[in-house]
Amino acid sequence: MEKSGKGAFIVLEGIEGAGKSTAIRTVSDFLTESGRKVKHTREPGGTPLAEELRNAIKHEWQEKVLPVTEIFVMYAARAQLVENVIRPALAEGTFVVGDRHDLSTVAYQGGGRGVELSVLRTARHMAIGDFRPDLTFLLDISPELGFERVRKRAEASDRFENERLEFFRRVRQAYLDAAAEDSSIEVVDASRTETEVCADIRQRLEVFLCSRG
Repeated sequence: MEKSGKGAFIVLEGIEGAGKSTAIRTVSDFLTESGRKVKHTREPGGTPLAEELRNAIKHEWQEKVLPVTEIFVMYAARAQLVENVIRPALAEGTFVVGDRHDLSTVAYQGGGRGVELSVLRTARHMAIGDFRPDLTFLLDISPELGFERVRKRAEASDRFENERLEFFRRVRQAYLDAAAEDSSIEVVDASRTETEVCADIRQRLEVFLCSRG
């Protein structure tokens, strides 16, 4: 599988309420403290066109949004981001910290929507080839606890956040299944306190950076 380049692509994944925002700050702060140049991305989104696609796919439409539509929109946005932002940054030696990447599609459209992984692999190959993150932190949390945290935010929810609990149970299981088969995915127990989770992430990042010399 293709790796990123001189820099490193580090991704944060997890269901709603897992604490990705806090984890992203932790990763970014640690990298900055260690002298690395850092760039942030989010998916879907990250370029002007990709952000428009993000708005479209998260909107609550009156018509049914088909799983295949989600897949095409997600990979169209991802192709734009990888080619126009992530690859150039990595080539310059920048560490890119991503709020979601391809694993989200495996979990949400694969596990959540029930789309066959073979279909997702074909779409992935067309959009980004063998490009993949160097390291992924999967913030694992039960959907029940995730929902409880989301309710406390007092923020407007989008089409995905309005899915039922069972949908997120399938998403979580798809995440864990993928992690069991990929050593570059680090599962972090996100049900712990913020202090404990951040300390865990920093420790694993230190090991990762040491392994890269």
